Amino acid sequence: MDNPRPRPQDQGVSDAIIRTAGITKRFADLTAVDHLDLEVRPGEVFGLLGQNGSGKTTLIRMLNTLLPPSAGRAWVCGFDVVRQPAAVRRCIGVVPQNMTSDADLTALENMDLYARFYDVSRGERRRLIEQLLRQVQLWDFRHKYVGAFSGGMRRRLEIARGLIHRPRLLILDEPTLGLDPNSRRNVWRLVRTFLRDFDLTVLLTTHYLEEADNLCQRVALIDRGKLIALGSPAELIAGTPGGDRIHLAVAPGTAVDWSFLSAVPGVEAVEPAGATVQIRVSKATATITELLKRCEQRGVPLKHVQIGRATLEDAFIHYVGHTIHDELSGYAVGMLEAI
Repeated sequence: MDNPRPRPQDQGVSDAIIRTAGITKRFADLTAVDHLDLEVRPGEVFGLLGQNGSGKTTLIRMLNTLLPPSAGRAWVCGFDVVRQPAAVRRCIGVVPQNMTSDADLTALENMDLYARFYDVSRGERRRLIEQLLRQVQLWDFRHKYVGAFSGGMRRRLEIARGLIHRPRLLILDEPTLGLDPNSRRNVWRLVRTFLRDFDLTVLLTTHYLEEADNLCQRVALIDRGKLIALGSPAELIAGTPGGDRIHLAVAPGTAVDWSFLSAVPGVEAVEPAGATVQIRVSKATATITELLKRCEQRGVPLKHVQIGRATLEDAFIHYVGHTIHDELSGYAVGMLEAI
């Protein structure tokens, strides 16, 4: 008699692809993920943003059943990650940060191996492998050994491999780390293509805030295992004080005390950095003339003036208190050692 297909367990009134309720992970005295509540909606690209050691990878390892939570619960595709791990694994595809495709096998052999692991039928296996390799532009390289692939080619192969069993959720852990700008854009294109062609939800972790701004409908900012802020990139940027940015620069080596600009009406913050200064203002067009007038009165020899809008990086700094690329704190170092 066949085993009955597992049924999703009650996760409350929610159709979320991912839902966590107070999920926590402790390593001895270190709390890596701290009572996190999240919901990821069907069909969206959801980003987890935080520096190394912030808890992102630990959260992913709990969601893909590799680590048990210390407290709280989580459901993926309606299945409880602790009570129904096999069902969770069948509904997710995972592309880890480190390259895991077998360099001693061809692209075709790598795809076939994973398809067999997920019991994809022979006919479906052939059809999906060709479809996916064509979509990632590797069909003409299917008989080439993966060890001869560039980093971008190998990453595209691993994304295709993660979709071989038609998962509902694709987890991308730093998918473009170490890739050149052109390869990064190719990965972005693939994510959009697969969202269109598959019934797919994507959970993305990235250090590239431009990438999150381009791909994600919503992002969660995580620091020290805690959820700091949640919303669309536009919503988080809109909540950042001083929506406009004015950048001024003098010749390198020129000493300027920029503090006098703080007295200009409309200026919310003055952030000097050597020969340059970033000025956060509520409206640049209403402030720029007076700023330039004050600089002229002080005899500041400006070489460059630029006006821009707040970015997701500005929002990250506002909510979290440091940049995503800041040197690791003692907490983050302890996190990395713990895992």
